Amino acid sequence: MERDCEQMQELAAYEKLADQVAQTTEGLVQDGFTQAPYYKCLVAEVPADQACRGHTLVGYALYFFSYVAWKGRAVYLEDLYVMEELRGQGIGSAFLRVVAEIALQNKCSLLNFVVLSANFPGIDFYQAKGAVDLTKLEGCHLFRFEQEQLAKLAAGKGQNVTAPPSQ
Repeated sequence: MERDCEQMQELAAYEKLADQVAQTTEGLVQDGFTQAPYYKCLVAEVPADQACRGHTLVGYALYFFSYVAWKGRAVYLEDLYVMEELRGQGIGSAFLRVVAEIALQNKCSLLNFVVLSANFPGIDFYQAKGAVDLTKLEGCHLFRFEQEQLAKLAAGKGQNVTAPPSQ
């Protein structure tokens, strides 16, 4: 599990978001290995004699089930990561195939995910597989409430917050 956190750090660094990582190994275990886990995780391992940088765990795909009101059941792919030295060898494609199989087995009609605008290799990878970029197609904006805003909102103090205008 320690290696999972290390790979998450590597992914965050690649996305230039390393300063935002707050998850711990304990949090991953608590959230993913319980009776009702918040997420599921696939891992790619290689034999010890093929270890990369001394590690046999070389990638992961973290996903969870969600729901889209007008489409029904969906899977959300939070992370798909393969160590840089092993990219282009089919590991990412295998992860995507397995997540798609899981989606269909669970009667899901969608597989949703986000790719950073600057992650051109990721965008190319998903589009080559047939993914549709909803940014252009539907003009969606991705929003988030961080923990502080969540607490204010839950306490009834989140209304009428000064925010920059939408563009």
